[in-house]
Amino acid sequence: MKRPPITVTCDCGESKEVPYSERWKCERCGRVWNTEQIPTEEYEGLLRRMRRLQLLALGVAFAAAAVIIPLIVFVSPRFIALAILAVFLWISVFVPYWRRTVRHAARSAPRWELHPE
Repeated sequence: MKRPPITVTCDCGESKEVPYSERWKCERCGRVWNTEQIPTEEYEGLLRRMRRLQLLALGVAFAAAAVIIPLIVFVSPRFIALAILAVFLWISVFVPYWRRTVRHAARSAPRWELHPE
């Protein structure tokens, strides 16, 4: 998973997304901001949480496919209706739940107060 950038907002109002452990010099006022001020443990913890949620979605999808595809291939093509039902449930039930969970995790993520160098 690609490391998400950190949005740094300068005191002058300028804002930019900066990769973790890099510096950014504000074009407007010249202040230098260093994202290495963010504790590595906290940033890595946030990445682990987001990765875990991503793996949850993939795991549920693969588990459903591991059950439904052999049923269609080896038992009966009538199980295609079950596959359609599974896709409907995936889209209408699981995806909204998963999105709420991801948004909640993002909102509850720590906020860091950086200071210019």
